[in-house]
Amino acid sequence: MADQDRDQLSRNEHIKEASGFLRGTLAEGLLKDVTGAISEDDGQLVKFHGMYLQDDRDLRAERTRKKLEKAYSFMIRLRIPGGVVTPQQWLILDDIARTYANGSLRATTRQTFQYHGVIKSNLKRTMRAIDGALLDTIAACGDVNRNVLAATNPHQSGAHRAAYELAKEISDGLLPKTGAWREIWLDGEKVVGGEDEGEPVYGRTYLPRKFKTVVAVPPSNEVDIFAHDLGFIAILDEAGAVQGWNVTVGGGMGMTHGEPETFPRTADVMLFCEPDWALRVAEAVMTVQRDWGDRTNRKAARLKYTIERHGLAAFRAEVERRLGRSFADPKPFRFDNNGDRYGWTAGEDGRQHLTLFIENGRIQDIDGGPRLLSGLRRIAELHAGEFRLTANQNVMVANVAPERRAEIDAIVAEFGLTARTGALRRNAMACVALPTCGLALAESERYLPRLVTILEERLAAHGLADDEITIRMTGCPNGCARPYIAEIGLVGKGPGRYNLYLGAAFDGSRLSKLYLDDAEESAIVAALDPLFGAYAEGRRAGERFGDFVIRAGFVARTDAGRHFHETVGPLKPAGTAVGTLEPA
Repeated sequence: MADQDRDQLSRNEHIKEASGFLRGTLAEGLLKDVTGAISEDDGQLVKFHGMYLQDDRDLRAERTRKKLEKAYSFMIRLRIPGGVVTPQQWLILDDIARTYANGSLRATTRQTFQYHGVIKSNLKRTMRAIDGALLDTIAACGDVNRNVLAATNPHQSGAHRAAYELAKEISDGLLPKTGAWREIWLDGEKVVGGEDEGEPVYGRTYLPRKFKTVVAVPPSNEVDIFAHDLGFIAILDEAGAVQGWNVTVGGGMGMTHGEPETFPRTADVMLFCEPDWALRVAEAVMTVQRDWGDRTNRKAARLKYTIERHGLAAFRAEVERRLGRSFADPKPFRFDNNGDRYGWTAGEDGRQHLTLFIENGRIQDIDGGPRLLSGLRRIAELHAGEFRLTANQNVMVANVAPERRAEIDAIVAEFGLTARTGALRRNAMACVALPTCGLALAESERYLPRLVTILEERLAAHGLADDEITIRMTGCPNGCARPYIAEIGLVGKGPGRYNLYLGAAFDGSRLSKLYLDDAEESAIVAALDPLFGAYAEGRRAGERFGDFVIRAGFVARTDAGRHFHETVGPLKPAGTAVGTLEPA
């Protein structure tokens, strides 16, 4: 690369190139017990190992007054393709939460677990315990293909088994090959001349930005396939077997307030591939992004911006050129929701599956509330099947023998595992935000339950208590809880203030539109209450809330349905008469 081009690269590109394939000075930094932190450069590299350096922002002011270092700790995220763990693994993960973390397990929107509050001196102990569960954290974060999501509902067990197998195949196939993880965290054997170690797919500088892959089985879109860089949609024959996969590219949720060149985008459906070609297609899509993605500006580096710059046709042509063949155009499919099916369901083989609601994914014991951590541990001690995490932060107790169902039901009742599951709450999702996320501008996980309670009261007043409406909140515009494809989306703007988005599709296929800017709780409730009333009075049979607010003229459709800029607010004041526009 020319010197001028090298000078234009983002700082992270130089860090990756000089890291010796993700080693940096991490091993040396762990030995420095005078600080709970690591160096700034290592703070970027450690993400590839599945962790972020954080501090407790609730304690910042007090520690500053006392001239103490920030209360540093690490968030650790696991790589669990498809979100499947055994009961034995669950017990080990539970032990880690109680011993080294903050006493909770956090189920994430990435269909995996993460820990919070792990101090530097406990990092290697924690990673060894994770390895002892035959799990790892490799590539759970960083500029790589991250944890691969897969459809969890085993209602069509054959298709869902194929989805899980593809997710695991892609996760393993696109995993970085560096030995740095085992070398640093498990004291594994050092690779002689590690600076010359190869990464046959990624190269020395890996990807320009993070890369997220998911696998969906219609009609459920619980993995939110249109929100991700790469997706595979199962196309089934009349018998329910997978004929092949529609491939989606270019989705992504992140943006930056006040910078219209950044925006959320829903993915395009690019082509159809046969089952034997899926992994090769995944690698080709990722390597085109590796080579075409913007490495000078990280805010423009995701695949969605690459496709915006080059166009879908050119991107597809390059994928096909690299694979030496053309592919068929996408085949018809239909999604009807992007939520989870709660309660008991039966698979094709007669095995039983119980999906439990986990508010905002936080598995912990609450005084006077659900004792999720203890209750799920009790289930793991007797369960002979498996656990499956969902992309909506919930937990499925899967493959339960029919004769064990009553025993599990008794534990669910004893520990209150199904408490507080109203319709709006069941469809709510929040990122962690404060106090640990360094990017958070406002509360999310700690605040959304309160707002949901208030909105549930308003919905009940309009006779809508049992209506399924998706609501999601994030503490910043990066969109980790995918708020831009929720029918009600709330994105942190500052302490106690949020941007309100409306009009997304219930199946996750359409983005929302900015409706109210920089609003506090009272303004949010005041804006939504009359919309709930109008929806109760004017909706058509089977019409979803997100579709209604568009048809009735409260918000506009998004630009081509793919992306938006934060420039358009309400078309009319909240509470005005329902319009007569055609269905969205």
